[in-house]
Amino acid sequence: MGIFSRRPRDGAVAPDRHATAASHQKTSHHDHSTRAPLNLDYSRRPTFGHWIRGTWLDVVSMAVMGAIGLGVYMAHPAPTRSFAVTFQDGEVVYPDFAYPMRKNIIPIYAAALLASLVPIFIILCMQVRVRSFWDANNAIIGLLYSLISAAVFQVFLKWLIGGLRPHFLAVCKPNIDLAEVGTGYQQIMYDRSICTGDGDEIDDSLESFPSGHSTAAFAGFVFLYLYLNAKLKTFSNHHPAMWKLIATYAPILGATLIASSLTIDEYHNWYDCLAGAIIGTVFAFSSYRMVYASVWDFRFNHIPLNRTEPFTYGIGQGTLANAVFTRKAGWGVDEGGFGGAPFDASGLAGEIGNGHGFASPHHNGTATGGIIPNGNHRHGHHPTSSIGRRPVGATDATHMV
Repeated sequence: MGIFSRRPRDGAVAPDRHATAASHQKTSHHDHSTRAPLNLDYSRRPTFGHWIRGTWLDVVSMAVMGAIGLGVYMAHPAPTRSFAVTFQDGEVVYPDFAYPMRKNIIPIYAAALLASLVPIFIILCMQVRVRSFWDANNAIIGLLYSLISAAVFQVFLKWLIGGLRPHFLAVCKPNIDLAEVGTGYQQIMYDRSICTGDGDEIDDSLESFPSGHSTAAFAGFVFLYLYLNAKLKTFSNHHPAMWKLIATYAPILGATLIASSLTIDEYHNWYDCLAGAIIGTVFAFSSYRMVYASVWDFRFNHIPLNRTEPFTYGIGQGTLANAVFTRKAGWGVDEGGFGGAPFDASGLAGEIGNGHGFASPHHNGTATGGIIPNGNHRHGHHPTSSIGRRPVGATDATHMV
């Protein structure tokens, strides 16, 4: 697990053993029965016990949601849908539902595995440079948030709403002689009571909306897209190489191909795929924002959020401020960071990496443009040769104060 080891960042100092022991003795005198509150140190890899103490609720929630989703998936369709077969002259009313049943080009289990294992593999590969257990932890847990939540969301829609697959009539094998009379205008509408096909296949053919393949593909691969953008700094404060754009959008291509294949094997209508893509994308964005400090703001979207401590948006964002893969334009090299609230460009007060964004750093630690490199004043360190700027209208005395 050496790949996840990293030195303490942002001025973190190893605790004094004597002070820690004295503090422990003082606490134990007050209350021997009170358990210390959970404090997750994101500058180091935790023990398994410490990790499970902070994550057990998520593990239980995922198991419960997975069980609920599986139960709903196995249930019979809730609605009773009416459908037309032929007009009185024998012409098929809806040829769009009369395609032959074919095998999936990409089975649902394969789509789910691709949408989960490919992002996990890439997240782990990124740790070659990121080298953070907590970055991998947040990314993988966020990915599971997205996949499981989106899956449960879509199976409820399948069960309660559903729709006819393009091969419905071929699976149903309708025999209108089984009904005394049809319903609706000119009595051309029937329900599944006239179907003579396999019951399980009929159930499945009534649950076309939304596409589970598309939901899984976009939930997993859009999350990976957001992760790659943050770690490669594709959309950032410098001009990156073209390969980063290609790598960032490769997951979107994969998700689109999986979803589009369902219109070739006639397992879904185009609007089923579109609905699944929207559901998966919404959950991917929501899940990413739960585990990282931002989605689009390049100053913070690479920083994993701590479960026990709030993240302060400002200069020198603390532990894992340099949890990026790229090393261009000063990223991942130094301890700086832009200040200000997310998306507030007017609040920039510092630098990313070595300050190559808005200031031109000099070797002696100064910067042109009035931006002090690295935000070191926050930690009590001042550049030795920096030139302060006098506020407009200020006197020498007030400036000195």
